[in-house]
Amino acid sequence: MKMGVLDNLKPKEVFKYFEEICAIPHGSRNLQQISDYLVDFAKKRGLEYRQDEALNVIIKKPASEGCEGAPTVIFQGHMDMVAVKEAACNKDLMTEGLDLEIEGDFITAKGTSLGGDDGIAVAYALALLDDDSLIHPALEVVITTNEEIGMLGATALDTSDLKGEILLNADSEDEGIFTVSCAGGATVITEFSGSRQKTSKEAIALYLHDLTGGHSGAEIHKDRANASYLMGRILMRLEADYDLCLYSIHGGDKDNAITIENKAVFVLENGDSNQGIEKIENLFEDIKEEYADTDPDMKLDVRVINVGDNILGNVDLSDAASTDEMEVYDGNVLDKETTSAVIAHIIHLPQGVVKMSHDMAGLVQTSMNLGIIKTCGNTIQLTYSVRSSKESEKIELIELIKHMASYVGGKSKVEGVYPGWDYKNDNKIERIMVEEYKKIYGEAPRVEGIHAGLECGIMISKMPDLEAISFGPQMYDIHTFKERLSISSTERTWNLLVNTLKAITN
Repeated sequence: MKMGVLDNLKPKEVFKYFEEICAIPHGSRNLQQISDYLVDFAKKRGLEYRQDEALNVIIKKPASEGCEGAPTVIFQGHMDMVAVKEAACNKDLMTEGLDLEIEGDFITAKGTSLGGDDGIAVAYALALLDDDSLIHPALEVVITTNEEIGMLGATALDTSDLKGEILLNADSEDEGIFTVSCAGGATVITEFSGSRQKTSKEAIALYLHDLTGGHSGAEIHKDRANASYLMGRILMRLEADYDLCLYSIHGGDKDNAITIENKAVFVLENGDSNQGIEKIENLFEDIKEEYADTDPDMKLDVRVINVGDNILGNVDLSDAASTDEMEVYDGNVLDKETTSAVIAHIIHLPQGVVKMSHDMAGLVQTSMNLGIIKTCGNTIQLTYSVRSSKESEKIELIELIKHMASYVGGKSKVEGVYPGWDYKNDNKIERIMVEEYKKIYGEAPRVEGIHAGLECGIMISKMPDLEAISFGPQMYDIHTFKERLSISSTERTWNLLVNTLKAITN
């Protein structure tokens, strides 16, 4: 029998199953084989299981003898991975497994991502289910699908047959950090349509770029500038002195990213373009000073263009947000009413952090990010990412965007809504796991919330009485071909999991 790459690692059963999982292609939307593998595992051991239409798999195991009175525990992770590879790698990740390698304390995959997020949770689950020597309460193992592309499996999951009172989610990549709350979110798209009219005026092409940017969940609290919001500020100040009409405006390509560039083309119908440019440059100097610490490389390009000119000039905008880019200025600008509505919509909605948590120091509770603006024909579309761990505040922000759009003559739609996970001060599983962590590590873990979505939020929305915590072993560079999983951390985290389950039965 051929030896596995991970055969000599401990805990032996965990790494055995991790290697089996890595041999099965399991990128998002390519999950039939891995889902069936989990079903076969349950069948061979005579365990109760359920596989649903979304390919989620639930496997149940009775409590250890004498532990029947302990609260049932749901152990949860997701079976899909972000399957990416180096340009020189010829592996077909739709049909082939991974080539595992050991580099010191780390497991990697040759030329590809590893899928430790969240294959290690699946490996932990199978090792728990397969070991009858462990002391544990009744277990309900829930392995979901397509977490990486919108938590689709968790959203589709029917929890009506689950009796769990405690949720242990193993989808964290930072050893020593326990997550006890997360944000819910939604995407809100607004649109403003108008008419175009021919103008004889020259136009101004304005380009803000090289901002720092970042993730609108993990980095929204760093007060970095949003290029689209800054463009709105500049246009508002110009509109106070001139009859301004937009030709086009574009910025950003992801709703969950802080926008690093925006470009706008517009005319000042009753003013001198050179005077307008002078005003813009003076405004930009003030803005640069405001964001000197967070966005030191911010740049401004501004120039006059005429009909027939390339609005991009010599600026490389090959990665611009819209595929409908109007590269040649034709002199047909949007009416002033539509222009004013768009500017008002940008400026009069909150941007960035809206509220910090009172329960957890340093945690953003509610935020909003204008991620995308694009012009398509006679329509300007704006896309916002709304996040909050308080459901009521998330709803209020969504309604605020919709109301503001309607008030200035636009329309809106809401997509991708997912629930948050509010922090509970009396979380018993948090206390148990913190104490077990101290016994192993000799120090307390960090307990915190995150301003991003987790499957815990969806599970708790369906089972409101669940007490939950999220944890996991140390990983680096997840979702990339540099991804690596710490071997020693995997063992420590396994011991923490086993000890926690035993402590729950006491």
